[in-house]
Amino acid sequence: MAISRVKLKSWFDKKISEPLVQIVRRGAEPKQLAFSAALGITMGVFPICGVTVLLCGAAIASLGSLCHAPTVMLFNFIATPIELSLVVPFLRLGEKITGGPHFPLNSDALKKVFTGQASKEVFFSIGNALLGWLIATPFVIIGLYILFLPCFKFLVRKFGSASPSEKKPSELKPKERVA
Repeated sequence: MAISRVKLKSWFDKKISEPLVQIVRRGAEPKQLAFSAALGITMGVFPICGVTVLLCGAAIASLGSLCHAPTVMLFNFIATPIELSLVVPFLRLGEKITGGPHFPLNSDALKKVFTGQASKEVFFSIGNALLGWLIATPFVIIGLYILFLPCFKFLVRKFGSASPSEKKPSELKPKERVA
C-alpha cells in the first residue's frame, strides 16, 4: 500500500505539481492563469469523450493572448476524471430543459445501444447532454475563476519570478557581446 502511495505522489508531482510551478514561474498574470484554468476545466468536462483537446485548442486559437495555453491544457488534463462523472448530470439537466424523454441508464438500454435499436434515443440523449453542458458552462467558468483567482495570486507571490521593476539596476544592463 505504501509503495502505491509513493508512486501516486511521484506521478502527481511529475504530471501536475511540477508543470504548475513551472507555469507560475514563467511570469503569467494571476487573472490570466485563473481564467485559463477555469477554461481548461470547463472545456475538459465536455460530455463527449475525446474531443476536449480539440475544444481547448480551438479556444486557445480564438482567444489568443487572453488565455495561457499551457495552463488551459494542464487543467484540461486535470479535468479528465471529472468528465465522465458529469455526463449523467448534464444529460439530466438537458432533459429537464427540453422536457424530452428520460433516457434510461440501465442494462436494457445498453443492450439496445449495442444492437442499434436505440440510435434515435442515443442521439437525443447526446444532444441533451450537450445542452446541459452549454447551460452550465457560464456558471462553471465564472465559479472556477472566482475560486482560482486567489489561489493563483498566492502561487504567483510564492513561486513567481521577480518582475522586471523589482530587479536591481545592475541586472537590467544588457550583456556585452564578444565578437
